[in-house]
Amino acid sequence: MTSPAPTIYLDNQATTACDPRVVEAMLPFFGVRFGNAHSAEHAMGLDADTACEEARAAIARLVGADPRALVLTSGATESNNLAIKGAVRHRRAFGDTRRRVITLATEHPCVLQSVRDLGHEGFEPVVLPVGYDGLLDPACLRDALRTPTLLVSIMAVNNETGVIQDLAGLAPLVREAGALLHSDLAQAAGKIDIDVAALDLDLASLSAHKLYGPKGIGALYVRRRPRVRLQPLFSGGGQERGVRSGTLAVPLVVGFGVAAAVAMDGMAAEAIRLRTMRDRLLQHLQAGIPELAVNGSLRHRVAGNLNLRFPGVRAQAIIEHAPELCLSTGSACSSAAVEPSAVLQAMGLTRGEAAESLRLAIGRFTSPADLEQASAILLRAHDQAHDLARAMPHCLR
Repeated sequence: MTSPAPTIYLDNQATTACDPRVVEAMLPFFGVRFGNAHSAEHAMGLDADTACEEARAAIARLVGADPRALVLTSGATESNNLAIKGAVRHRRAFGDTRRRVITLATEHPCVLQSVRDLGHEGFEPVVLPVGYDGLLDPACLRDALRTPTLLVSIMAVNNETGVIQDLAGLAPLVREAGALLHSDLAQAAGKIDIDVAALDLDLASLSAHKLYGPKGIGALYVRRRPRVRLQPLFSGGGQERGVRSGTLAVPLVVGFGVAAAVAMDGMAAEAIRLRTMRDRLLQHLQAGIPELAVNGSLRHRVAGNLNLRFPGVRAQAIIEHAPELCLSTGSACSSAAVEPSAVLQAMGLTRGEAAESLRLAIGRFTSPADLEQASAILLRAHDQAHDLARAMPHCLR
């Protein structure tokens, strides 16, 4: 019996493998150090609490935050919901008459749905377009802010294209308008330098499993001065300063802290390594497929991402002809229904062009040899899918 071909993982924006250092740090908290961080009356509870607070401090350092400003959550989806819904509901409850809530058409589904859900509560959802490069035109935001606005949510790094929004340039427009600024930092933290104070963010969401930490743990930065207040999403024991009730998952919190510390220590060198490998992969693919196109700005993009369009060939067909590779056509959160990327269509691609596009995301454990092999596999898979499309043109669309 022949052994299966080795798998090359190129979907690091969907999730990342836990770094071995993260796993090692978490293990004791599943066993001998199993205390509840909220049981302050005894030694094991205090041990768990200390471990969580050390982790909180490490996470905070990664984004330039005061540790007391971090609320630990189950992940970025919860953080985004808590930030957007919690902030605007609290302001309305205390007499704020503004109703507009602004976001971008290329945001993560949980942000878009949170904003749209608020429309059922009497708020005014506004979804702004982006350019073909995936970037928001500041003039478009400025115009939208002419109507009194409660909150603006702009993702720092897009989860499909890797495009980096100019938060430093956009934040002053939001501040001048008197609105709150929230950013989903899930794809940015640990990949690019982020300082929530320098960016003048009021709220920011984080996720451990996007930076080689465990799944099921995230955080929400909530500005302390001037203080931003939130209405909790659910009731409970009042943990996390009354904002997010529930017993902390100590092993996951510890893992998040170690992941943040490791990412911070190696971020600059890792970005150079990833960019070098990514650019070499792109060159190899373009040499074999001259018509290959990059979706979104290549200049304003995180180092490990390529979102590529293979004209005349369905991306799903390429995936089917490349079983050795782990890649995706878009957001992992919408993969249950294999539909052309809504993000790419929001950037101006047609439905057919979006269906020809693949996301490749290399990461910490991707080697140059992996990418050399992946390049050959992709070129072969493209040729096979292209031949099939020519033989059966009705299958393309």
